[in-house]
Amino acid sequence: MASRVLISLGEDRTSRLDDLAGQRGLSRSALIREAVDRLLDDSSESSDRERRLAGLRAGFGAWKNRTDIGDAVEWQRRERAGWTRPWDVDYPEVRAEFPDVFDEQDDREYEMHRARDPERYKTKL
Repeated sequence: MASRVLISLGEDRTSRLDDLAGQRGLSRSALIREAVDRLLDDSSESSDRERRLAGLRAGFGAWKNRTDIGDAVEWQRRERAGWTRPWDVDYPEVRAEFPDVFDEQDDREYEMHRARDPERYKTKL
């Protein structure tokens, strides 16, 4: 059973609602019912959960058939190596493993940091 609900809208909202109703060929009431339905659908937890799950499903395995990166683990290690900065204590080890990721400027910065704080950059035995 349908019930009537009395709502108050300002003249501006009523005018905009009438314009939209005219464009879509609907009544004011039909537009308001659509808006309420959309609000109720959007606010339901199951609907929100389903949207999130759909997004996860759409993205899951997106890289599984990539051939341009070679071994995915090796690619990831190389990407992370690029995050290593000259002031990081493990810079020499990462630099040795991925020499093409770094340049002479990085080496100069490492030496500068090492000279400032030799205790921090002691070689591990």
